[in-house]
Amino acid sequence: MSIDLKDKIALVTGASRGIGYFTALELAKAGAHVIACARTVGGLEELDDAIKAVGGSATLVPFDLADMAAIDALGGSMFERWGKLDILVANAGVLGVISPIGHVEAKVFEKVMTINVTATWRLIRSVEPLLMRADAGRAIILSSAAAHRCRPFWGPYSASKAAVEALARTWAGETQSTALRITSVDPGATRTAMRAQAMPGEDPETLPHPREVAQAILPLAGPDVTETGKLFIVRENKLVDYRMPE
Repeated sequence: MSIDLKDKIALVTGASRGIGYFTALELAKAGAHVIACARTVGGLEELDDAIKAVGGSATLVPFDLADMAAIDALGGSMFERWGKLDILVANAGVLGVISPIGHVEAKVFEKVMTINVTATWRLIRSVEPLLMRADAGRAIILSSAAAHRCRPFWGPYSASKAAVEALARTWAGETQSTALRITSVDPGATRTAMRAQAMPGEDPETLPHPREVAQAILPLAGPDVTETGKLFIVRENKLVDYRMPE
């Protein structure tokens, strides 16, 4: 299914590699102007070249999501230049460490929460007014099955992704009567640097390429999306509801 995103403005965090990189590229292929955010300037420049090669356009915004003032300023800058935001892809995140909870250093735990949770909330706060100005605002929040499985030794990452999903669900409930649609995404195990960090003995060739995940995510940015506050499981290619513990 082809999606026409001509004249749409899309913001993607963590766009210098992995799922963020290929999602940004897919959005550009569909016609969106991509605002690409990441710390790595070289990766953003490579993305810019790839987007230009498919006839797309991008604005590169290199900054660290730990810089909360920069996140706040981003919303104002986008308002001055474009006056709206059609698509948010909150993709950036860090793993932290795979370790017993009691052995995790405070600075490591705090970094995971800062980048994965606090920065996501700050981003939502910064861009919500812009998404509301769009005809069909779409927010795609990258999560993980770790939010639900809570496997031993994955404590900081699991806790952060559970918190991110709680934010997305709450936000969806608050905006249900508007045109904004919000979806959390479980991409599944993917051939990324983060996955290699978490599972160093795993053969990456057995995992889906992040391009495949990006192609599955793309329809969530389209104007025909009607559901909000749900979880999209990439491996199953379906939206699922949340429910209370049983």
